[in-house]
Amino acid sequence: MKRTHKRDDLIRVGRDLIVRQGFNATGLSDILTTAGVPKGSFYYYFESKEDFGLAIIEDFACEYQAKLDATISNQQLSPLTRLTRYFEHGIDEMENSQYRTGCLIGNLAQELSAQNEPFRDRLNQILNRWETQFADCIEAAYQSAELDRHSSSSSTDLAKFILSGWQGAMLLAKVTRSSAPLHIFIQVLFEQTLEQTTDTDAISA
Repeated sequence: MKRTHKRDDLIRVGRDLIVRQGFNATGLSDILTTAGVPKGSFYYYFESKEDFGLAIIEDFACEYQAKLDATISNQQLSPLTRLTRYFEHGIDEMENSQYRTGCLIGNLAQELSAQNEPFRDRLNQILNRWETQFADCIEAAYQSAELDRHSSSSSTDLAKFILSGWQGAMLLAKVTRSSAPLHIFIQVLFEQTLEQTTDTDAISA
């Protein structure tokens, strides 16, 4: 589907509403009213609300990929600096949204994975891609000797832990309206799980 301003406006409005309210709680009328678009125009661009939701997922994933490329996959930074930058940006975004948003992919995975197979499949693909990027970053930290390699802690295992732990910390940050869960996760990750002495004061103060 060719991108147009009206279609982009619908995606932007829908994304803002869904990340705050959830997919099921966001009615089509809310989206149309906020975007100032008639129902006929909506169905010109999207076959259904599910089709619209998948378009929002793609829009978020594309934007988020750029953030991952600038942090986790940024070859100009050392591997652990990449992780630190990623977490710094995540905390900034949560604080700027007053803990009302979080990660759209994580939010929808919690809400829809047991309800909608097309959503579950696409969300799983995106999360797997992110996991691969985290694993590559951890492997680079092993290769550069920033981390000591342990037989029980493969790059993939650590990537799974980091991704799932960070998503959980963001969920708790939303519930508590506090960045404390994010800082705690980072501190435990860097000081205990990764077993290295990187100073995390800059992101846990």
